[in-house]
Amino acid sequence: MKKHWRLLISCLALIVVLVVLVQRSSVRASQEEIQESINSITDTVMRRALQCYVIEGAYPQNLSYLEENYGLTVNHEEYLIVYNAFAENLPPEVHVKYKGRK
Repeated sequence: MKKHWRLLISCLALIVVLVVLVQRSSVRASQEEIQESINSITDTVMRRALQCYVIEGAYPQNLSYLEENYGLTVNHEEYLIVYNAFAENLPPEVHVKYKGRK
């Protein structure tokens, strides 16, 4: 009878370990996807700002200018984009943060 309990406890412990490992790997995958999205958004904003500079001779002063004139679309509910333009002839600083799904 003791062997059955040991076997049962061992099986339950193995199941718990497997569930924890699967959960961690899915969280890690989600974080990697979010980071890829952040990198993609940052690159897209910078490319559109450069496109504006090439066409108009100046970097845009704000993100909304890129949205209105250069076809930039951003999911503002999920991502916060901080766009800092210092001067017309210097590339802006762009920081993207994930706010989460609503």
